[in-house]
Amino acid sequence: MSALQRPAWRSRAWPVSGAVLVVLLAVLLGIGADGPFTVMMPSLVAVTALTVAAWAVWRTRRNRQAYEARLTHWAATEATLAERLRIARDLHDIVSHGLGLITVRAAAVRHVTAGDPGARAGEELRDALLDIETASRHATAELRRMLTVLRDTEISWLPIEGLAQLPDIARGAEVAGLRVRLEVADMGEVSQGVQLAVCKTVREALHNTARHAGPTDVRVEVHRKGELVTVTVTDTGPAAGWHSTPGAGHGLAGIRERVTGLGGTLAAGPDGHGFRVEAHLPDEVTA
Repeated sequence: MSALQRPAWRSRAWPVSGAVLVVLLAVLLGIGADGPFTVMMPSLVAVTALTVAAWAVWRTRRNRQAYEARLTHWAATEATLAERLRIARDLHDIVSHGLGLITVRAAAVRHVTAGDPGARAGEELRDALLDIETASRHATAELRRMLTVLRDTEISWLPIEGLAQLPDIARGAEVAGLRVRLEVADMGEVSQGVQLAVCKTVREALHNTARHAGPTDVRVEVHRKGELVTVTVTDTGPAAGWHSTPGAGHGLAGIRERVTGLGGTLAAGPDGHGFRVEAHLPDEVTA
């Protein structure tokens, strides 16, 4: 469903009423002092003017009610579209992250066990299958949770990620073979929206690293300076012999939209042999 244009207030009742009153005034002035309508016409004009004024008031109220109904429908449509975009971002995070871990882990074990048919290859294969099973279970559980939310008439209770989930996010990335070093400074109280943006940024950056660099070293730093929260994810570059696995290309775009929506900035680009994602998020909540 496409977005509707905001309805505009339009009412032609008063212009029509004004035109009718001008005509009545012209008729009244054209009668003159003599004639059979001299006594009757002023009363007729007055009654007609009152009738027209009453009609204009009634019509204006009807137009106002119709306008408010259109405005309410427009606001509801905009809210629905915004909620759909939020759910689409969450679904992207759930599906692409879970399935991406499975893809990357399978590619990693194939890379490690290539030309090694012995016991080491068998051990790597068992570990990879366990990681794939774990990632699949987590992705399935998250999808079921999301479907429950979509079936509910009230979806505002969707659990929101916070800074406390960062270690879990790092451990999830380690399933894909990343070696994550997580450094989170004591930042005091941080608003929930900024915490969510930090988690989404870290998750997406680690997911992209796993796709494009494979089992490599990654450093995640989260700290604040005054009212500015900074999150930085830096990797050391692709693992030897690793072939990049391209994604849909919506991840960083979605993160940029979320960060800029909070008034922040996002920078992503090469950093030496690796890649760096850095987000700055203003947060007025202080410790």
